[in-house]
Amino acid sequence: MDVVGRATVAFLFILLMTRIVGRRELSTLQPFDLILLVTLGDLVQQGVTQNDFSLTGLVLAAGTIGVLTVVFSYLPWRFRRLRPLLEGVPVILVENGKTVDKNLDRQRLTPEEIAAEARLQNIPSLEDVRWAVLETGGQISFIKKD
Repeated sequence: MDVVGRATVAFLFILLMTRIVGRRELSTLQPFDLILLVTLGDLVQQGVTQNDFSLTGLVLAAGTIGVLTVVFSYLPWRFRRLRPLLEGVPVILVENGKTVDKNLDRQRLTPEEIAAEARLQNIPSLEDVRWAVLETGGQISFIKKD
C-alpha cells in the first residue's frame, strides 16, 4: 500500500505542476520542455516505486495513476464547481482588435505570439479579430469581425 500512497502524491504533484506551467506551454512543447517532462516522469517513477521493480509494484503504481486520472476527469464532469479548479477557464486575449494586456501577462504571452497564431489561422491582423480566446486545452480560438 506504500506504493499506492506514493503514486497518489506523485499524481497530485504532476497535476499541480501542469496547472502551474500553464496552458500555453503545454500546447506548444519546445525540445527543452519535452526533456523536462521526460526527466520529471523518470524522477516521479523513482519516487513512486523506489526500489520495487516487482510486477505487483508496477500494477499498483500504474493502477493508482489510472484510477486517479479517471476520477479527476469525472469530478469536473459531475461537479460543475470543480471545473474551473481542475480544468481552468477560457481567457480572452484579444477583444475588438485590441490585446487584453493583463490577460496576456498572466498567461505569459506576447502580442507577437498572438499575431503569429492568428496568421497561422489565415487572419492577417489582430485588428480583424473580434475575440481571441485561450481555451482550456491551450489552443487559441479566433472569432473574426463581421
